[in-house]
Amino acid sequence: MSAVPAFYDVAIIGGGAVGCAIVHELTGRGLKTVLCEQNSQLVQEASAGNSGIVHTGFDATPSTIEHQCLEDARSLNKTIYNKYNLPFEDRGALLVAWNQDQMSKLPSLLKSAHNNGVTGARLISRDDLLRREPHLNPAALGAMMIPGELVVDPWLIPITLAHKAWRQGAKIMRDCKVLGGHLETGSHWLLETSRGPIKSRIVINCAGLQGDLVEAINQPSPFDIHPRKGQFAVFDQSAAHLLHSIILPVPTERTKGVLVFPSVYGNIVVGPTAEDQTARENPQVHPKVIDELVAYAHFVLPRLAEHPVVATYAGLRPATQTKDYHFILDRDRGWVTVGGIRSTGLSACLAIARRVANALPTSKPHITYPEQRPEMRRIADDTVEMDGVSYHLTHPLIRLGFPNKMAKL
Repeated sequence: MSAVPAFYDVAIIGGGAVGCAIVHELTGRGLKTVLCEQNSQLVQEASAGNSGIVHTGFDATPSTIEHQCLEDARSLNKTIYNKYNLPFEDRGALLVAWNQDQMSKLPSLLKSAHNNGVTGARLISRDDLLRREPHLNPAALGAMMIPGELVVDPWLIPITLAHKAWRQGAKIMRDCKVLGGHLETGSHWLLETSRGPIKSRIVINCAGLQGDLVEAINQPSPFDIHPRKGQFAVFDQSAAHLLHSIILPVPTERTKGVLVFPSVYGNIVVGPTAEDQTARENPQVHPKVIDELVAYAHFVLPRLAEHPVVATYAGLRPATQTKDYHFILDRDRGWVTVGGIRSTGLSACLAIARRVANALPTSKPHITYPEQRPEMRRIADDTVEMDGVSYHLTHPLIRLGFPNKMAKL
């Protein structure tokens, strides 16, 4: 006899930063939730290969959903990071001009930043720039200073959110690939998964790189995922004293460009690239590209040449044919889509979760999450345990610094 499927208020497909934030938010609003992640660990695929930078949205396109979420996230992020004792540093960013053409673009970028609510942004002179970053290449001509750009632990944030939801009754199902599904009579979904059937009143598709494929369960997908690879090189922590701020380039129409930035655990990192590809899995690092990244980092911070590269990694962003998020609310069929979250998923995930929750009104009583982060115990070089649940450190950047910092967290 077949097992009777468990019934949930909400089934969330995808256990990256956005999915973990959504399960935390909806469980906190009293909904019975299940999170389905096709991989053996949470925070894999796109969320395991980002920069660990939380952006203000100073350069977001006005009136887009992305802009609105980034604006809302500016107040939400620090509140949650402080509440749960999550590591972050407000390093701020310097958008540096290296030639006269780039210098000429700074006033319009400043105007955009102010229009986007980042009113503390301002232009600074070359002398001021080099006082702030004395190890920067003196070829720099000037910069725009952007306060509020953060470096964070991009793994611990979503893991903590998901774990807290689990402590309050959410079901977290790893190795649970959603294979199909249909809307049954009685207005609920029956999802077919690799771990058996699941019934849910509402389904939320936040499947990242698989988002358009999952969307086809409900409708022909209105967006197509075009994976965009970003490669990174990471320098030894001995170089930490060379840089305080996040160094941004003047952006292009297609990409924010290559950054040089400190990680929250003391490494200096260069990246990401922006390479379109068709494969949705297993992004590869290419030595020639890494050599180019390292050369660029040496140009920005010449004394980095005295310090070794200790790691490289690559990640994929779920780009689509448009530059905005795809937020689709199908009330009649009980399906919510959150797709095409390219490079700002970590930055905006808490606000995205709030936006989803506000679209799903419930009269159930909210719960109050305990403020402290659960205690962690290291059980292997790349694995920690919280409340008897083991979590693999999936993010390459965090595997370098996190184990050495556990005693301080």
